[in-house]
Formats: sequence, C-alpha cells, structure tokens
Amino acid sequence: MGSCGGVQYPPEIKDVFNYLSADSPITEESDGQAGREEPKCSTHGGFIAGKKLNKRLTKLGEWNKLNRLAGWQTEHTAEVRSVVSTFLPPPQVFQRRLDGSVNFYRPWDQYKTGFGNAAGEYWLGLENVFYLTQRKRYELMVNMEDFDGNKVFARYFSFSIGGESDGYRLNVSGFTDGGAGDALNFHSQQKFSTFDKDQDSSSVHCAKTYLGAFWYNDCHFANPNGVYRWGADGTIFAVGVAWHQWKGHDYSLKTISMKIRPLQLIYRTNKCLT
Repeated sequence: MGSCGGVQYPPEIKDVFNYLSADSPITEESDGQAGREEPKCSTHGGFIAGKKLNKRLTKLGEWNKLNRLAGWQTEHTAEVRSVVSTFLPPPQVFQRRLDGSVNFYRPWDQYKTGFGNAAGEYWLGLENVFYLTQRKRYELMVNMEDFDGNKVFARYFSFSIGGESDGYRLNVSGFTDGGAGDALNFHSQQKFSTFDKDQDSSSVHCAKTYLGAFWYNDCHFANPNGVYRWGADGTIFAVGVAWHQWKGHDYSLKTISMKIRPLQLIYRTNKCLT
C-alpha cells in the first residue's frame, strides 16, 4: 500500500495515478515507458494531466482499469475519490428518440447533414460525426429505456465512422455491457443505408424493409432510427426502435440515445501518492 500523511492507498491506484501524472510525452516509439522521470507529488490541489493518453488508452484493459478508479470499493473509498476523480468533457449526442415527434424515415442527404432538434429527437448528421471522430479517439454510449421504466446501456470503447466515399462505414469495438447486450458488433464495418441509398450486405433492401436508416448488415440487431411505436408490437416484423439483444425485434423502445465522448482524462489531486 502507498501512503501519504498517514493515509494508505491501494497499490493499483498509486501506480495508475503516478503513470497519469508523469510529465514526459507518450510517443509512438516509446508508448510512454522510456525516459520517464519519477513523477512529483502534488499537495496543492492542482490539476495533473497525463500527456497524449490516447496512445495508451488503445489498450482496453487500461481503459477499464481507469474507469474502476472512480468507484473503487475499498476501506479508503472516500479518500480515493478525493484523490483521483475523472473529469471528462460532456458527451455529444448524435442520435436521440424520445416520443416519435420527428420522422426518421428520411433520405440520404438529410442523414448526411442532420435533422431534428438538439433538445429533443435528433440526428446530428453523418458528415458531422465523421468530422468529429477523425480528429480524436471517441467512445460510444448507447442509453435506452423501455415503457416500464427499465433503463440499460451499452458502451463501446472505440467508435468512428469513415467518410462519404466509403459510405460512412461504422467502426465500433470494445463492448461493455450495462444490461442492454451487444447489438452493434453485428453492424460494425457496415456502410450506412437509407431508403434511397442501399449499401447494406443483404439481398433485400434493409432500410425499405425495416422502415429506417442505419448501418444495416443482413439486416439488423439494432434499428434505432426505425418507426416509433409503443412497446411490444408484432404486427409488422422488426420495424420499430429495436435493440434485439435486450428486448427482441418486436419491442420498440421508449427512448434511445447514442452519444460519443473523446477519450481525454484529467485527474485532480490534493494528496501525494508515494
């Protein structure tokens, strides 16, 4: 156990904090290991930021380790939370369904540029999402709720899409289950399809068949841009706002949102870890 001022800390917290507070940059060649000086303790309550952490965070195990720190359950939980707190930029919502007030059965050009109201039902636009995810590494969070008030999520460590010339192809990986199950792995590496631009991997036109627009494969386990319906409804197969791994094809969710956030971490301390 590490200590400072008589307070004992779990070794993993000491190791990760010291890694994050090191001043030397992480480079392609060293991966941040070579040439680091031993980090100094901070006792003034200032901010300490790890440099170029995205390189290191490409390892899913590291990301999960860092996430666990925020809710570390030990006899020193209160102290740990005062020593290591994660401050992340707010997420960017790029898709949201709430109440069926916006029609999502739209052509390619509208899915490219975006539509709806950012405070309500909303699609940010494929070109905007492409621009964001080419500049930084992003994670994806999908939150959803059914008509009984049950809430679950699916989280993906890595999310990006390609440009229009590649059909805005989806790249998603690093699934963490929050009760929803992994519906997006089936859609990864697929191009985006609308009723007037068929780019799916099926012999049928998925967007027309399932009345939506998405990164359809053959065809879908997720249809968040489908027809807004009210819960279980099997009258027309799989056309609703569906997440198959949670509620099946014939249950249309009450709400679903897809939001992305850059993988940037800043840690704050008012204790030293030695």
